[in-house]
Amino acid sequence: MLWEKLPESKPPELIDSKGFRADGRRLDQLRPIKLEVGILDKADGSAYVEQGKNKIMCAVYGPREAHPKHIALPDRAVIRCRYHMAPFSVDERKSPAPSRREMELSKVIRESLEPVVLADLYPRTTIDLFVEVLQSDGGSRCAGIIGASLALADAGIPMTELVAACAVGKVQGKLALDLSDSEDKYGEADLPVAFVPNANLVTLLQMDGSLTTEEFEKGLGMALEACRTIHGLQREALKKKYHEMKEAVEEKEESEVVA
Repeated sequence: MLWEKLPESKPPELIDSKGFRADGRRLDQLRPIKLEVGILDKADGSAYVEQGKNKIMCAVYGPREAHPKHIALPDRAVIRCRYHMAPFSVDERKSPAPSRREMELSKVIRESLEPVVLADLYPRTTIDLFVEVLQSDGGSRCAGIIGASLALADAGIPMTELVAACAVGKVQGKLALDLSDSEDKYGEADLPVAFVPNANLVTLLQMDGSLTTEEFEKGLGMALEACRTIHGLQREALKKKYHEMKEAVEEKEESEVVA
């Protein structure tokens, strides 16, 4: 018996005739971003990121003595990163074992942050960075870089600057900023970028798919401008935490004086 070939499923309509995307955004709009710093008491530094439906927790431990000792470097700290997606973070349950993609993104995030960390101040130590994806909705590597950078700063680790990240993609022949999961799956290209605005330094540039030279240049410009916006949100999140800490200390001092 010959089996009939099933018709291929038609990809969803991601951009309507008026230029609006499935989630109501225009092509050059970021998803709503929520950043919180100092979420975890047990970690030396931590941050929480919501970007669209992405929910990501980041934690930093260190600098601390290298273990095992043979990994220690005599002139700088070793930065280690673990990017992990929780089994319940995607539609179909994911195996808790680390996948090849998770190992790749662990390396990508680490290498995106290494240029700004003053690791030479802490020889023979390790700085451990954990990026835990609680819910994934596309762009989790960029959101992970945003949160990991904040967690490093919250841990008090000297850095030259915060690192922001954002992706641009090509969807239905048009460039779109900050791709959601469906846009990432059905789009024609994806261009994630990590950027240090004040130093004008790009620490991550990857591309999946194909773009013309003009599309690449325009997309890169869109991503860098979005990174500048996100960088401002990162700074505000850090300021908010320490402003709240200052207010708490002042209130405590006032109550002690009154008592």
